[in-house]
Amino acid sequence: MRIFVTGASGWIGSALVPELIDGGHQVVGLARSDASAAALTGAGVEVVRGSVDDLGVLRETAAASDGVVHLAFQHERAFGGDFRGAAEADRRAVDALGGALTGSDRPFVLASGLAGLAPGRVVSERDMPTIDGSPFSVRGATAQAVLALASEGVRSSVVRLSPTCHGEGDPGFMASLTALAREKGVSGYAGDGGNRWPAVHRLDAARLFRLAVEKAPAGSVLHGAAEEGVALRDIAGVIGRHLGVPVAPIAPEAAGGHFGWLSAVIGLDAPASSTLTRELLGWEPAGPGLLEDLDTGHYFRAPAAPAG
Repeated sequence: MRIFVTGASGWIGSALVPELIDGGHQVVGLARSDASAAALTGAGVEVVRGSVDDLGVLRETAAASDGVVHLAFQHERAFGGDFRGAAEADRRAVDALGGALTGSDRPFVLASGLAGLAPGRVVSERDMPTIDGSPFSVRGATAQAVLALASEGVRSSVVRLSPTCHGEGDPGFMASLTALAREKGVSGYAGDGGNRWPAVHRLDAARLFRLAVEKAPAGSVLHGAAEEGVALRDIAGVIGRHLGVPVAPIAPEAAGGHFGWLSAVIGLDAPASSTLTRELLGWEPAGPGLLEDLDTGHYFRAPAAPAG
């Protein structure tokens, strides 16, 4: 198949590209910068220049493809304080991509998230997000809209990714917690640290997206969770041991100052099952677990010294 991938040069996308090519597919990637375009070209990808705001480009490229995987999201905008704006831009992009595929029976796979769906209990693929008008629920509504495309002749599916998608080069939560522990001199956690985060290795996530585009039935919800939940205090313990800093709870009144932007999610208890996903697609995660991956040490290499 000729697969259009947005976010093809990103953390998951750069693992998905070789996964798709090795599977015999042709990949068309969206690139918004010269650097991204060069990286994609070097990986054997046909490049289309543009961003998720270029709705005409999205429609035209999707219409000329055999399937779409939508990974791109304006993370800089979201973490810069405008999550609603980023989520609304994502919805416009999804509407453009989905509209181009209507009535074609071609696959459309959307990357979404597991965090916050039902705090405090194990979430399954049958659980749906609460749509309450909050900025975070905008993204949940977008996922619902993609699933609804199944009734319009699109083989749509949503992959809900673990907040912890780990691996060497990870720019996300684990890298942020490690940098924070190095900066503060303590590897901290919220409360008693018993809250759980689901986790998946980047390569296992890429394999799940390939399986989804190849054979997920229309209207499928899939969970990219190789591990149901890893306790934050255990994560903090590995980080503290490798950096040689104490491991300690951070008082609620000090959490904002200590964790910064992470304070909004650091105490989240968000375990998730992937049993139905494994049964449906035969997905079997093969990568290391989160604590094992942390213990290999690549998260703790000293930052490179500035040139010159």
